[in-house]
Amino acid sequence: MTRQKIEIKKIDNITARQVTFSKRRRGLFKKARELSTLCDAEIALIVFSSTGKLFDYASSSVQQVIERRGMLSETERLDHPSIEYDRDTLSMLSKEEANKVRELRQLNGEELEGLNTNELQKLEEQLEKGLRRVSKAKDELMFKGLDELKRKRTQLMEENQRLKQVMRNVAQEQGQSSESANIGSIFDPPLEDDSSDTSLRLGLSLFK
Repeated sequence: MTRQKIEIKKIDNITARQVTFSKRRRGLFKKARELSTLCDAEIALIVFSSTGKLFDYASSSVQQVIERRGMLSETERLDHPSIEYDRDTLSMLSKEEANKVRELRQLNGEELEGLNTNELQKLEEQLEKGLRRVSKAKDELMFKGLDELKRKRTQLMEENQRLKQVMRNVAQEQGQSSESANIGSIFDPPLEDDSSDTSLRLGLSLFK
């Protein structure tokens, strides 16, 4: 029985797409590390997610690998068509990486010199959007913690009520035992009375 061929196409579900990207990216980087270690190869990988997030891996340095590739002569490049990359594409990837790094620094309040009013306004909107996401995540975490505290409080109250009921039952049983002992003592004749009566009879017998 032949295996059914799986069609490779874009995943429409955003969550499933992100999960698949994360798994495949880790697998790709793992294979690159293995190839670099086993074969002493110099490897560089640059990956951008659908959201624009940068991921890279290099056995030494991405920039060094790109520069080393740029140092190859035209003949050497043609001799290796399987690894031939367009110079413009490599330049574009380098610029995108630099832009992403600069954007991250600007979001951190760095390298703001030279930005005009519109760029600063856009940066401010991005920060506000990010703060709303952080605030939402914090609120969700706080509500989750409050729910957990309420659950524990309910458990403690239930346990407290159970212990109180146990103590009432014990006190009731002890009260019943004391009452039974008191009733028994009423019907049992005192031992000292019996001893006095015996002594009296013995004394009378001596005078007969």
